[in-house]
Amino acid sequence: MKQGDLVTRRSYGGDIIFKIQNIIRQQAVLRGVDYRLLADAPLTDLTTVTVNANSQTAAGSRPPWMETMRKSRNRAVTGYASANGTGGETAPAFFEMPGKVLHLDGDPAYLRKCMNLYGELKVPAEGYYVSEPHMADAMYRLLPQVKPDIVVVTGHDGILKTRRSVDIANLGSYKNSHHFVNAVRVARQYEKNKDTLTVVAGACQSHFEALMQAGANYASSPSRVLIHALDPLCVAVKVAYTPIRDTVNIVDVIGLTHSGLEGIGGVESRGSYRRGVPVIPKNMYQQAP
Repeated sequence: MKQGDLVTRRSYGGDIIFKIQNIIRQQAVLRGVDYRLLADAPLTDLTTVTVNANSQTAAGSRPPWMETMRKSRNRAVTGYASANGTGGETAPAFFEMPGKVLHLDGDPAYLRKCMNLYGELKVPAEGYYVSEPHMADAMYRLLPQVKPDIVVVTGHDGILKTRRSVDIANLGSYKNSHHFVNAVRVARQYEKNKDTLTVVAGACQSHFEALMQAGANYASSPSRVLIHALDPLCVAVKVAYTPIRDTVNIVDVIGLTHSGLEGIGGVESRGSYRRGVPVIPKNMYQQAP
């Protein structure tokens, strides 16, 4: 076996596909393919797997909520035009300003996938691959530079299994939750108002309560379950396209995610979508030949 191979763990019944990130003294460091889970296992416990072109892993498939998001956005645009027309008059054309996203991700493969999806859904976003221990420093440096409306801080996490008795209330029982917590605290030092800066934080089995107490609007994982790699992005996109006058429907948006209320929770927060008029023709400021 070598770095980059796809494997499953025999001791867990082969339930999750991982990619080998590194091998140290016959021990493999594993990152989930579909789930934001960081784990390790002896090479003797691993079985290699082959993923064909028809595989439904997140790296190659489209999330089921993509079409729902598109339809929701189209309905919002149509509803705005109808609501702003008077009598037989046609409502003026308007331009859209979805909330801007700063996405910090501990997995470069999923960062690429997320950035492609932000682009498809026309959500302005800047994404950075940052290892979990360095996320707080990156947050401190990037927030004043990017000036986002929404921050996503995610990567890989998991409950440590090295102890005989695991205390899930103890932040030290998690691989990376304390790094996510530190990053959220930096975000809240930058902007305390949860309606001005929406923070989506966490990964698989993350310490939900600690992330929320640190200041996150949405976090994983209330029931310490595995979350799909694209679940944080799903929440961010919904916030980006919810009008600033409205509160994001928590149950609706979490219902779109793969992991549901067991995997993602949050508090009432306003959207960050704005519309404006008039639309300026692109050629208005072009110089005459």
